[in-house]
Amino acid sequence: MRSLPWLLVFCLCSAAVRAQDLAGTCRASSSYDLTVQRDRLVFDRAAPAPRRIELRNGRVDVDGASLRANAEQIDRLALFEHDLRALVPKAKAVARDGVDLAVQALRAEAAGLHLGADTRQRLDAVLAARAAELRQRIDASDSTRDWQGEAFERWSENVAAELVPLVAADLGTQALSAAAAGDLDAAAALRDRAAGVAGDLRPRLERRMQALRPRIQALCPSVRHLYELQRGVRGANGRPLDLIEIEAAR
Repeated sequence: MRSLPWLLVFCLCSAAVRAQDLAGTCRASSSYDLTVQRDRLVFDRAAPAPRRIELRNGRVDVDGASLRANAEQIDRLALFEHDLRALVPKAKAVARDGVDLAVQALRAEAAGLHLGADTRQRLDAVLAARAAELRQRIDASDSTRDWQGEAFERWSENVAAELVPLVAADLGTQALSAAAAGDLDAAAALRDRAAGVAGDLRPRLERRMQALRPRIQALCPSVRHLYELQRGVRGANGRPLDLIEIEAAR
């Protein structure tokens, strides 16, 4: 069961740091991927059936067959499609703000490490380039497949592979300088920081990213409204479509 990346509140990270997602914040999930097309919404998954559901102005096609629905269900599904389309740009705005927050958090953490000027400049260049890349992907994306599993993990790993060695190398150089100056305690401390830079940064960045949580929480009423609109709509087999599922509060 996936969180709702198809509402485009994307994972934001540079060293595998994740913002709070809709699954954790709104208790919302979906077993479908979503592609937003000009004239329809397409929900699809590998299994189980139904594997492909298309919504077009209240009309529903389930695995290639038109679903018989009454007037009330057609109205609700048309509103579902309208409201989901309206929610996408709001969620994208949160995602773009999350990119900015992640960059600010990383720069703040880097400042606390007292890195050299050259390292800071290179780190800023990497952050600026990767943030621009991610914003462009957010703006251009119309499918959750752009953000599922391996695709995003590869992106985050590539960013981490660029940033972490920069920081570790700078701290290692500082450690060598301290050792050469006879300050062995400082050298040992710097070597320890260089060795643990990725593990140390992750929890601090996660805490900083909590600032995004209220923005995501603000989307929860809209998600719950979408859930209510599609409730009770059943496929030809009599089973609910369940495009969105909400976990009951414990």
